[in-house]
Amino acid sequence: MSEFFSLSDCDVIGFDLDHTLCRYRLKETSRLIYESFARYLVEHKGYDRDLLNLTPATWDFCFKGLVVDLEDGNIVKLAEDGTVLRATHGTNNLSTEEIIKHYGPQREWKHFDSLNTSFTRSAKYYFYDNYFDLPGALLCGKVVDMLHKRGNEVNSDFWKDMVAAIDHNYNTSAFKEDAGTYFPSIKKDPGRYLQPCSDSVKTWLRSMKTAGKVLLLITSSHSDYCRLVCEYILGKDFEELFDVIITNALKPGFFSLVPQQRPFRTLVNDVEEAEGLPSLDKPGWYSQGNWPHLRELLKTMTGKPEPKVGRPPASSVWFVCELCVQEQGMKSPSAVSDQWGSYFVDVHRSGGGDEEHQKLTWCCHCIHTYSTMAIPSVEHIAGLPLDYKFPRFSPEKPCTIGYYPRPPDSVLKRCEDLS
Repeated sequence: MSEFFSLSDCDVIGFDLDHTLCRYRLKETSRLIYESFARYLVEHKGYDRDLLNLTPATWDFCFKGLVVDLEDGNIVKLAEDGTVLRATHGTNNLSTEEIIKHYGPQREWKHFDSLNTSFTRSAKYYFYDNYFDLPGALLCGKVVDMLHKRGNEVNSDFWKDMVAAIDHNYNTSAFKEDAGTYFPSIKKDPGRYLQPCSDSVKTWLRSMKTAGKVLLLITSSHSDYCRLVCEYILGKDFEELFDVIITNALKPGFFSLVPQQRPFRTLVNDVEEAEGLPSLDKPGWYSQGNWPHLRELLKTMTGKPEPKVGRPPASSVWFVCELCVQEQGMKSPSAVSDQWGSYFVDVHRSGGGDEEHQKLTWCCHCIHTYSTMAIPSVEHIAGLPLDYKFPRFSPEKPCTIGYYPRPPDSVLKRCEDLS
């Protein structure tokens, strides 16, 4: 494998709308998502109205890469080997001694093997990895706090209400029916929550099509919401920029659930046809689907038996944004947190509070293992030529190699300390 990655070597270039092109105004969007979930719990499930009261400092808890253990209400931050680096019960920090008491001297989280091999949801835990439900980690913590205040037992039953809140706001008919809080707010004032792509990004996308690349847009969002977002961030003619658009893809299952594959479906006025397609025979806009059928279409479109498919690094699940600046006083979800530390590196402490050594977090390990490279946003590479050579992540190289335009400070410092 080459030491470098270049988009010019790819036949197909795929973009994940949720993690690549769509840039949310974090302060407003995070508040809206939290309020959407919390209001449902208060108005439909009888939870305390205090869940709706937040202070600016509260948002420090909202941190990407946390795992909620649904069996005991603990929220954990994991190292690359599955040990618990930090943990809370509800929103309250667990001390090193409490972590050791709960998880044993080795601080092993018992569900790590399942999470590390499947990356799928579980009835035992929930991994907060995307912006559409990230504020739910804060809400989970506050719900556990509330249950303790009431004197109620904390178990996985509270999660059923959380799932109902997510479904109420995000189900495929919610946009059309103006249900919940999230979609009506976005439709009323998209500019409050979304940032348009720069002209350089639009020019960059067109240049790739001119160069003969097949451009793919994929999202877990339904088609009506995708259309609103794309028209705002890319313009009314956004469909001309892409050869294939796939909505309601439900990643990561789209790529991994074999043989339980969902068929592709065509859309009529943003309504999915009842009968699935046995295969794809032409470019277009589709819903649901699976990677094997899409791969066959791409073979036909490129005329190659094994087309090279490039996913710009931010389009993977592991979208890196610690390099992003703070926005209007609110930290980006992967910025350094007072309560949770760095998204990439943390200090492992033994009993008694003695510092042992720094460890890469599990999220950072996944970036290095499964991504080709990492960038904070496509804005950083839109002005570069298509044949620009980016250094790849590699187990044979220092862990700072693979980040563009520079590695996160915490990763850089760890490498310096080890050298």
